[in-house]
Amino acid sequence: MHYWVGSHCLVTEREKDSLKRFRTFFPSGVISVADRITIADEMVNNIPDKSWMLYLLEIFNSQDVALELNLICQFDGQDYFEAIFRGVNQYRFVHVLPVIGHTYDRQIFLDSQKQAIRYTLTDKDNGQYEIYDLSARDIAGFSFQGSRQFTGIEWWNKMRNSPYPIKYEIEVSQLLFGLSDSPSDKGSITFYPYNALLPNDDRSKTSYPVSMSNVKIKEDGCISYYVTPGRCSTGIRYGC
Repeated sequence: MHYWVGSHCLVTEREKDSLKRFRTFFPSGVISVADRITIADEMVNNIPDKSWMLYLLEIFNSQDVALELNLICQFDGQDYFEAIFRGVNQYRFVHVLPVIGHTYDRQIFLDSQKQAIRYTLTDKDNGQYEIYDLSARDIAGFSFQGSRQFTGIEWWNKMRNSPYPIKYEIEVSQLLFGLSDSPSDKGSITFYPYNALLPNDDRSKTSYPVSMSNVKIKEDGCISYYVTPGRCSTGIRYGC
C-alpha cells in the first residue's frame, strides 16, 4: 500500500486593495525548487520486508508530472538519495550519501533552454556535491513550468495495509522556489522563501506514525520544521 502526508508549499500575501484580506497561492513562473534537510538521528529500522519510505522534495509541472529528489530508506538498510521523474527512478546518487548529523541541499531545476532537468545534491558538511541531468530524449513534450511543490513523507508497504515508523529524525528547512531573473538567460535564478504550508495527504484517513512539529520562520526567512516519531492525521498548516 502507498501512503503520504505533508504539505503544499505556498506564498501568502496581503491583497493590494485591502489591509485585511490575504491570498495564498503557488507562484507563477517557477523553474526551480530547493530545500535543506539535516539528518538529526536514526531510529530502529522498522521498514517491512521489500518496502521503503521517502523524505520528499517534489515539484509538479503544469502537466501535473512529478519530479522528485528524495532521501529513500529501505527495509535492508541501504539508504540513498534518488532522482525520480514521472514516478520512475532515474539516478541513485553514489557520491553524496546519507550520514547522521549531516545537512544536505537539494535542488531540482527545469531548464527550458537546454531542454533538460537538473537534480543537484550537496553535502554541506564535507562539500561533496553531485549532479544528475535528465536529457531531452527522456522528456519529449515536457512543460518546464512548475505548478506546485510538496514537502513531506511517503510510505510504500508491500507487506500490509499501514504506514510504519520513520527511519530518521529530520529537520527540513530552506524551502525555496526559484524564478528566472533574466529573459535571455533562463539558467540565472533568484530563490525566494515560501511562507505558508497547506496540509495534504493520501485521504486514507489513517493515523500516520510521524510528527511534523516546531514549525517556524528561521532567521534566514525560510520555513523549517522537524520530522520525528509520533502521530498525526494530516500535514502541516502554517501561515494560511
